[in-house]
Amino acid sequence: MRFLSMVRINERAGQQPSARLMEDMGKLMAELTAAGSLLDTAGLTPSTAGKRVRLARGRQTVIDGPFTESKEVVAGYAMLQADSMDEALEITRRFLEVHGDEWEIECEVRQVMEHCAEAA
Repeated sequence: MRFLSMVRINERAGQQPSARLMEDMGKLMAELTAAGSLLDTAGLTPSTAGKRVRLARGRQTVIDGPFTESKEVVAGYAMLQADSMDEALEITRRFLEVHGDEWEIECEVRQVMEHCAEAA
């Protein structure tokens, strides 16, 4: 099963990853990739560079970032391969542990809905 772990942060906190965090994260990502548990991961540019496309009553609008109504934004993601939600949560906990005590982040973990190849 695939799971998406979305990393949420408060952009206004101004947290920047240290060299040590990047090194430790690199080691963890290499380990999880080799084990087949980490399929893809990336950080995202700040919301100031983003846009939202909203559909309401058949009309689309584009909203430029930053998104002032949002306290927390998705700052990155990891696509995981796991046998269960519990396993996906354990992998996500490892990502959070690497950040140490100085970070305030949370991850939302959700299973990816797989489409049956026979349903067409």
